[in-house]
Amino acid sequence: MILDRVLAASAAILLLTGAATATRAQPDGVERARLVDVLPLNGELFHVQGMDLDARHIWVTSVDTREHRGYIHQFDRRSGKFERRLEIIDGVRYHPGGMAMHGGSIWVPVAEYRANSSAVLVEIDKKTLTIRRKISVADHIGCVAASGRGLVAGNWDSRLLYVFNRRGRQVRVIQNPSPTRYQDMKFEQGRLVGSGALGPKAGAIDWFAWPSMTLMDSRAAGATDRGVRYTEEGMALQGRDLYLVPEDGPSRMFRFKLTGR
Repeated sequence: MILDRVLAASAAILLLTGAATATRAQPDGVERARLVDVLPLNGELFHVQGMDLDARHIWVTSVDTREHRGYIHQFDRRSGKFERRLEIIDGVRYHPGGMAMHGGSIWVPVAEYRANSSAVLVEIDKKTLTIRRKISVADHIGCVAASGRGLVAGNWDSRLLYVFNRRGRQVRVIQNPSPTRYQDMKFEQGRLVGSGALGPKAGAIDWFAWPSMTLMDSRAAGATDRGVRYTEEGMALQGRDLYLVPEDGPSRMFRFKLTGR
């Protein structure tokens, strides 16, 4: 991995919680987090949408808006080298979104590229990148989080969160209590974590108690040296390690170490 000293020096060490995220000045990095390293992803990526990772691999979803094609790409975790990809299209649905891994499966929403449309939640085998099943949803779905109990899927800008049980049946719809427009979501230590946009170059990461959706923590985020919000697209968490892939190809994965939680 490559240490980006310039970006590391600019990472802010500030605290922000609750609604103040939308009103206080945004940091250069992620609040109360230290930038550890930056890993270039060496392979073709289009408009990045989401990401997740394990000990060996990084997976990134992207959409080729010109050719109307959606993909999930696999990279080597240590080197960032491209390994393989799977095209994921379902009729008029070619827009993959924020993704989540649980057990041996990767969940990816694939939607029409417009609000108030339709989507399928696609379960992909992590080892073979073959499709296991699809769950139809009568709305655009832009991101999904997965746990042992089921799925939580955010629609366009995540104004609504759809909850599905393990059998794929919709059991609940939640109004997003935050102004943050989540692009990627994960379950982390029993909490639902969403990452997304608040303004032209400002973003936030929010932690909610689940299933009450009580806001537990919120961190403001600024922009990379390319002027892209850190929370523009892909986000994953492993303990206190926060991973962000905000930029279209050529893309980079930023790893922050969270503090103060």
